[in-house]
Amino acid sequence: MSVAQSFTRLLPRRRAVLRALFTLSVTAFTGGTLAHVAATPTEGAEGGTPGGSDEMYKGRHIQVHPRAGARFDVRIDGRPLHLMRCAGGGYLTPVDHYQSYPTPLAAARAAVDELGSAQLAAGGHHGVRP
Repeated sequence: MSVAQSFTRLLPRRRAVLRALFTLSVTAFTGGTLAHVAATPTEGAEGGTPGGSDEMYKGRHIQVHPRAGARFDVRIDGRPLHLMRCAGGGYLTPVDHYQSYPTPLAAARAAVDELGSAQLAAGGHHGVRP
């Protein structure tokens, strides 16, 4: 038996093995991706509802309401808090722009923690007033 005949004889087995490995890798990748998506918190997580949240946190009034698209109107004591969406799905605030938070409500709570007794600047500016 020549080398060419041996190779053509093994070719169907090789294809079957490669097909099985490809199917296994696609299945593992899809399962891992779906597990990551299922574990990612949604916009309404942490006590907020998809329609919005209105709560008192450490003596401060936090309001989080969805707007058009994936934007949110976030206010602390009636003053707007600007949110920036991260590529990874989290949210940043100008108050603490080094840390990403999973939901707008979590970002607002962290801003309250960071502000202490200071107030957000009025009129939607990004500053903080003592």
